[in-house]
Amino acid sequence: MTAEIVAARVRAFVLENFYVSEPEKLGDEDSLIARGVVDSTGFLEIIVFLEAAFSLRIEDHELVPGNFESIARIAAFVARKGASEGALGRAAAPGV
Repeated sequence: MTAEIVAARVRAFVLENFYVSEPEKLGDEDSLIARGVVDSTGFLEIIVFLEAAFSLRIEDHELVPGNFESIARIAAFVARKGASEGALGRAAAPGV
């Protein structure tokens, strides 16, 4: 699974679960916090989604803004994490 596919799934999750006033203007590099899309509780929801959808175990030390600030950073993190764990090949169905 490519980072582009991961980004598309993360974007779909964000748009389905959080209020985004202008979804077409939410860029992959936009800060989800600065744009007011998610707060700390929202990030917990994203973490739970990522762990379920991509068969990942996200460790406490990985919960840093550099990994989760934007859709692009989340996708890059999942790609790195998946490559190290072999998880992307086992990713759950898109509806998860």
